Amino acid sequence: MKNVLLAIVLSGITMAASADSYTIDPSHTYPNFTINHLGFSTMHGRFGKTSGTLNLDQAKGTGSVEIVVDMASVDTGFKKRDDHLRGPDFFNVIEFPTMTFKSTKVVFKGKGAIITGKLTIKGITKTVKLDVASINCGVHPFNKKQVCGFDATTSIKRSDFGIKYGLPAIGDEMNIQIELEAVKN
Repeated sequence: MKNVLLAIVLSGITMAASADSYTIDPSHTYPNFTINHLGFSTMHGRFGKTSGTLNLDQAKGTGSVEIVVDMASVDTGFKKRDDHLRGPDFFNVIEFPTMTFKSTKVVFKGKGAIITGKLTIKGITKTVKLDVASINCGVHPFNKKQVCGFDATTSIKRSDFGIKYGLPAIGDEMNIQIELEAVKN
């Protein structure tokens, strides 16, 4: 469907009865990141456990999204590094088990959108903008359920979220990509 509007449920906001509610499909949603590693290469990582909601009201052109990422599910393909990323030098998952994004504004542009929202990492919340090139909705060919999906990107400075270990050797700029699919409730 063209010009589908993306919506995120914010705490305390009641959506109109005509809004469609979706649940993020954790088996088809992949938050991941890249960061410069010592000036030699780009390190890739991903998070294996994600949940959240998506709300769309196509008639009104409104929407919202809420994404919760389990930080302990970080995976770079190297256990020793992953354990270090879970520790206090980086994500400190014992004290801060989740990363969250809650939209505050959605501006649709053609097939895509700019989603402004609050990103919280290690208890620090900053406003970020997710760039979504294309939002796609339709009937899933296998399970026949209504599904909406998008790929979103943003870039943050990890130091803004209190993650300063290894600076400047390990890059400060972290590129985040979220490949998301959600199934209609």
